[in-house]
Amino acid sequence: MSKYQPLWEYVAEVDTFPLKLSFQKIFSILGFEIDHSFLTYKKETAEFDFIVKKISMKDKTVIFEKA
Repeated sequence: MSKYQPLWEYVAEVDTFPLKLSFQKIFSILGFEIDHSFLTYKKETAEFDFIVKKISMKDKTVIFEKA
């Protein structure tokens, strides 16, 4: 199981896209901060029928969209 599985499951349950999550919200879901490995693991989102559209380091947000 991926360390990001809880996040993917959370996003998959949302009906409204695009979905913008703050790094803080992601931390509250996962229990840890996202790191550079997120760039590799984000490819797993296709299995859940959504994609990571944008990661903003400036705004500290991640935007998800339906695939």
